[in-house]
Amino acid sequence: MGEQRVVIPTEQQDMQAFIRQLLQDVQALEYMLNNDWFETDPIRIGAEQEMCIVDKRTYKPAIIAMQALEKLKKYDWAGTELAKFNLENNMTPREFTGTCFSDLEKENNWQLDIIREKLGKLNANLILTGILPTLRKFDLDLENLTPKPRYFALMDAINSQLIGTAYELRLTGIDEILVKHDSPLLEACNTSFQVHLQVSPADFVQLYNIAQTLAAPVMAIGSNSPIVFGKRLWHETRIALFQQALDIRTTHEHMRERSPRVSFGSGWLDRSIMDIYKEDIARFRVLLSSDVEEDSIEKIRQGLTPKLRALQVHNSTVYRWNRPCYGISDNGKPHLRIENRVLPAGPTVVDQVANAAFWLGAMKGMALHHKDIREVISWEDVRDNFAKAAKFGIDSQFTWFKDKKISVCDLITRELIPIAREGLRHQNVDSADIDRYMGIIEERAKLHMSGARWQLRAFTKLMKEVGRDEALVVLTASIIKNQTKGMPVHTWDLPNTGDLEDYRPSKLKVEEFMTTDLFTVQKDDLIELVAQLMDWRKLRHMPVEDSKGRLCGLITSRLILRYYTQRGRFNGQEVDMVKDIMVPNPVTIGPDSTIVEAMRLMREKQIGCLPVVKNDELIGLITEMDFLRISGRLIERLER
Repeated sequence: MGEQRVVIPTEQQDMQAFIRQLLQDVQALEYMLNNDWFETDPIRIGAEQEMCIVDKRTYKPAIIAMQALEKLKKYDWAGTELAKFNLENNMTPREFTGTCFSDLEKENNWQLDIIREKLGKLNANLILTGILPTLRKFDLDLENLTPKPRYFALMDAINSQLIGTAYELRLTGIDEILVKHDSPLLEACNTSFQVHLQVSPADFVQLYNIAQTLAAPVMAIGSNSPIVFGKRLWHETRIALFQQALDIRTTHEHMRERSPRVSFGSGWLDRSIMDIYKEDIARFRVLLSSDVEEDSIEKIRQGLTPKLRALQVHNSTVYRWNRPCYGISDNGKPHLRIENRVLPAGPTVVDQVANAAFWLGAMKGMALHHKDIREVISWEDVRDNFAKAAKFGIDSQFTWFKDKKISVCDLITRELIPIAREGLRHQNVDSADIDRYMGIIEERAKLHMSGARWQLRAFTKLMKEVGRDEALVVLTASIIKNQTKGMPVHTWDLPNTGDLEDYRPSKLKVEEFMTTDLFTVQKDDLIELVAQLMDWRKLRHMPVEDSKGRLCGLITSRLILRYYTQRGRFNGQEVDMVKDIMVPNPVTIGPDSTIVEAMRLMREKQIGCLPVVKNDELIGLITEMDFLRISGRLIERLER
């Protein structure tokens, strides 16, 4: 769950003291590595489950994490995450053998059932998905940050390093998103299923490079994060969203390279785990410190295992998708782990465990055949495959060993599943576990169906039948329903709009249902041009804006009709430009207003259109047709 007792070092002497501790920890770790202090047997695995909390009726984020944790306080495996609509549960580390995966599945289901029961008393439910479809931008305001000192310190520390004026999310998939945000809380969009593999120091370089190689195919078959703010983007949008959410960089005229704190890495690991820790200290400034009372060097002299808290605090602020981890086992011996952070939460617990078994089996199987994976594939191809997998998921085409071009599904079914099975057998994993979880991965590949592809197909289908908000709600409700059944995603049916009996749009905010794909004109445009545009696009209203996007006026079909019936005259004068006939100060509404407030305003003012304005900028439009669509759907539901 991360070190909670952290602060931003405000005094130079505090910063210097922490950095000295950090350097001592590096020295201590290097000593332990060189002198065989580390546990090498047995090999254990572990997992962390992140989730979103949603309201039972609206399926929108429920800001109740602290109330939920109060009800879960007797369970030490339950913990906070960054936002008040997130929770995390941690599973028991277990030996990588026997029925470890079915045991992992049972434990996770047991923990999640307890969380569901506690959330139910708060009129909420949980959902496992890489990015919650119904999440809205305003849910990521800093007021929804979990009230823990660590999180406040992290936000302030990252903000202090920001070079530009805001954080930006720029992505293109089926749709496109280009939006600014005022804090790194965008990161809270992401929820994952993080898998840990204990690794001996002698095998760390070999296995870490294999982990980097396998990141792309494992992520592609397990992708489950395609929708952000109602936009269909990458199959695993978490990858780009996480990097951009914490990206303090901005554009410059020069070509100087600056590394993001969220990254896949800059090359192969060559000598030891120390290469990673030293690179991260060299590349990234210390953001947080902690009151470190332990002298790690003195601990070494006493023959005791140090906690290396300074190193762990710094490591927690650098986000590699395959992250090295240091820990201390129950027997007091130190150990090393590789944490796989590429896997998203969901679609179901059994899907997640199948993803974990696939990755862990392939890691061990690949190690049996390749002492040095660098001999068969280049770093450039591994990095390129990772980017492709994030964008295209199960539809990707990879460059694999010996420059072979191959699709994700063919690679998995022909090569990686047999290798994973071999690795699992090598660990003496129960044959029933192997068949069950590898069978799920195989069926997913054969049917070409990942969680991301299911969501994209489902949302596209729903969008042709209902409005965007209702489509997102129906999609989210369907995911929760299928998760409760526990059936793997390749067996799910696509949802229907009738599946959700109780859709409640009354508390919708304007920004949730306004039209953002706008056709606008400027004051000096010809009226004839406007008339043609309105005819071509079947529009009854067109906002008038200046070159900076500020609202200047409004043109309506009635004004155009009046212009033409008076044969090019208006109020007795001959006119030809938009500014001559537009409504100069139209009634507007802000994005935070509710749908009920918008309806009341339009009824009182007897108008059929409301431009949506924020800080004088035109950001959307709502019309009587939007309300007709929503009310029509409600009438249809009442009829059913």
